[in-house]
Amino acid sequence: MQVYLVGGAVRDEQLGLPVKERDWCVVGATPAQMTDAGYKQVGKDFPVFLHPDTGEEYALARTERKTAAGYHGFEFHTDPGVTIEDDLGRRDLTVNAIARDENGDLVDPYGGVADIRNRILRHVSDAFVEDPVRVLRVARFAARFASLGFVIAPETMSLMRTMAANGEIDALVPDRVWKETELALLGSDSRVYFETLRECGALKVLFPEVDRLFGVPQPRQWHPEVDTGLHVMMVLDQAEALSPDLEVRFAALVHDLGKGTTRRHSLPSHPGHERRGAKLIRRLAQRLPVPNACRDLGILVSEYHTHCHRALELRAATILRVLEATDAFRRPRRFEQFLLACEADARGREGLEDREYAQIDLLRGALDAANGIDAAAIAAEHEGKRIGDEIRRERLAAIAGFRAGFQPAP
Repeated sequence: MQVYLVGGAVRDEQLGLPVKERDWCVVGATPAQMTDAGYKQVGKDFPVFLHPDTGEEYALARTERKTAAGYHGFEFHTDPGVTIEDDLGRRDLTVNAIARDENGDLVDPYGGVADIRNRILRHVSDAFVEDPVRVLRVARFAARFASLGFVIAPETMSLMRTMAANGEIDALVPDRVWKETELALLGSDSRVYFETLRECGALKVLFPEVDRLFGVPQPRQWHPEVDTGLHVMMVLDQAEALSPDLEVRFAALVHDLGKGTTRRHSLPSHPGHERRGAKLIRRLAQRLPVPNACRDLGILVSEYHTHCHRALELRAATILRVLEATDAFRRPRRFEQFLLACEADARGREGLEDREYAQIDLLRGALDAANGIDAAAIAAEHEGKRIGDEIRRERLAAIAGFRAGFQPAP
């Protein structure tokens, strides 16, 4: 029995990155030998075992054969005669097809070390086209390692285009699409994930609402970059800089979906895109298992981001209505996420990345002022509906007083 460290752990060691988790491949063993040695079997489709002390995963070396369309259409084969080279040959990218044996020596039959050195993401074999999840994974790796200079090999991109064109992408299950997308959004350079999917033709299949934004013009006065799709990618960049929250980053991605349905005669303006976008977000969240928190923040940002942008012009009564509509009094953390997504939208514009955005200071201050009233005293003095009316009147007065004295920071 031989044990090899495989996959991302070896890749990240070669890149000098911290290793977060380790996966192991076992050659020359049977399931019975593993359980006799104290390992606990957890795999259903193929034998995977948990180490009795570390809890790390040890999988028996295996090969796979395509038997049907889609992610689950594979037949796996494992026995003591499967070699480490056989096992590595079924993996997606050469950078992930490297193993390290117990002596510290590398097993690299597909040139993964050279591709790491040359910063290339390249498929291991033409069997790449058999698994549509690999398109998502390559896009995610392209985003994850973009800052290190990695690029996708032209021949690999060609295979990805083939998979999108022949309908293999259609077989992806919603759970896996969202999982890979979530990981991309939580990482760095997530725009590269979506740009890669667009380049290979998969974006229009998986996220048609986002894909149709590219090429849609906006008023140059407010959007020097003009193209709505480019603007959304720039907003993603800003959201990453402002917040680690998945909800904020998702809202940045979907805040302008309504602009993809603007009638041609209205362009480059987009009247009513806020409400149209909210409907599209709801549909997207029905199609994919988007968390409710992401969906709800995305809808709020879509509907009210233009109100936030115009906050310096709004009357106190309108500001109060925005606070109420966004449920800021009961959910202040989500309101802060709303403000950050709106700031990302304001900064995600060519040449305006470092602009001042006093609007969120005004809205934060207005919320603080409204929260400063003595609601308990009001409730003690009034009954029934009058309590709510008086609280609202006091909040409005507090916001008006704050609004009158507000001065944007120089």
